[in-house]
Amino acid sequence: MSIVAEAANPIIRWEWVVDEWDQIREALVQHIELTVLSVALGSLVAAILSAIALRYRPMTSPITGFAGFLYTIPSVALFGLLVPYFGLTRTTAVLPLAMYTLLILVTNTLAGFDAVPSAVRDAADGMGLTPTQRVLKVELPLALPYIIAGLRIAVVSTVGLVTVAAIIGQGGLGRLILDGLRRTFWTPMTIGAVLSIVMALLLDGLIYGLGRMATPWTQRARTT
Repeated sequence: MSIVAEAANPIIRWEWVVDEWDQIREALVQHIELTVLSVALGSLVAAILSAIALRYRPMTSPITGFAGFLYTIPSVALFGLLVPYFGLTRTTAVLPLAMYTLLILVTNTLAGFDAVPSAVRDAADGMGLTPTQRVLKVELPLALPYIIAGLRIAVVSTVGLVTVAAIIGQGGLGRLILDGLRRTFWTPMTIGAVLSIVMALLLDGLIYGLGRMATPWTQRARTT
């Protein structure tokens, strides 16, 4: 009996993929949009918080502590708290997803700047650079590998968290996964899961490649 049921409900029905391709494409585009918007917003806020922490060092612990607190809030609960205010909208999905990137991005950014040798800062000051010039021309490039590493983690984790937003109708590929689970129909669930994994791998590879291009000196250092 189970063999018959398994044959009637295979992992992938390609005819369903062809018939529902528009739905799949729409879910894929929404997943990408939610990921990009969430990481972009998170990066902007993280940059501001990191700048404050670097300028006013006593603020480091409160800022990282607050980001850590946000990271511990269950995503489903956070979506539920925002629905009464923003409804079942993209805003309700993007805000929590952006919040979850803050801890990763802020801590990596601070770690990158803290890793800059004090001798390098002294040399920059000795060359007559202003504090702003020193940050932009010396410290930021040296901290960039840490920042890029944090960005990669944030993007990959966001791709996974976007699927949870399906509970408010904004989950991109998560809607396919949820639909498959509800109907015990493996095809949409499989397509949604596989495309999510592929998307995470491609975005991670893209950021890694861009990071190598942006920090060519790190590659030369490894070869010498």
